[in-house]
Amino acid sequence: MKLQGAGIALGLLIAIGGLPVANAQSIQSQGGNSPVNIEANDGIEWQRDTKAYIARGDARASRDGVDIQADTLTAFYRDGKDGEGQDIYRIDADGKVRITSQSGKAFGDKGVYHVAESVLVLVGSKLRLETPTAVITSRDTLEYWDKKLLAVARGEAIVVSEKGRLRADILTAHISEDRKREIKQIDAFGNVLITTGTEIARGEEGVYNPRTGLATLCGNVRITRGKNQLNGNCAEVNLVTGISRLVGDGRRVRGLFTPEK
Repeated sequence: MKLQGAGIALGLLIAIGGLPVANAQSIQSQGGNSPVNIEANDGIEWQRDTKAYIARGDARASRDGVDIQADTLTAFYRDGKDGEGQDIYRIDADGKVRITSQSGKAFGDKGVYHVAESVLVLVGSKLRLETPTAVITSRDTLEYWDKKLLAVARGEAIVVSEKGRLRADILTAHISEDRKREIKQIDAFGNVLITTGTEIARGEEGVYNPRTGLATLCGNVRITRGKNQLNGNCAEVNLVTGISRLVGDGRRVRGLFTPEK
């Protein structure tokens, strides 16, 4: 991505004395497939030794419909071939990070955006992804893969919709390619737990469809309703109707029913 004349001139002005320039400055990089636009309220500093631009004060970077906002953005670049232009390859975001795209909004304390791959990795205490059909939170990291239309939540990952709640070690959300950009499927891995208004279902892995409210669990499945429990290898849980059933796969299933006193 080549920084054009206006961006280079601005960078030279910012570099004088090594001090940031105030009052809503911006730079634009152009080249490759699409441009990267960076702007900030409190100025943009050019650090030639580290090959970075630092944007402070409600800083914003945008590219291909993906908009990143934070207190501070640091854009790292490489010199172009034959000394022509500069290629921004990574943007670090720090403080009140939020990303907006057609698929939804994501929030975190810090983040790293890999420009060429269009991949954003968020970390922090309150990681959250909001979409039209569900809200996903996680403890460790939240990854957003724009080109692949994927979101990956790691560490006590939870998806909440109007139809129920699903928790797992890792959740991978597949986003539709149409204009709505809804979550069409969520794959769950490790210590999967589904809760409805009447029962709790556990398993090792699962697949959840937010549109239909239907979830499939496999691996040491246990469905508990009050004092009653069903055990099997696979089960279907309907978060809309509250009806669950063990799916026969040739293995024997078992139920434990405790009568009321």
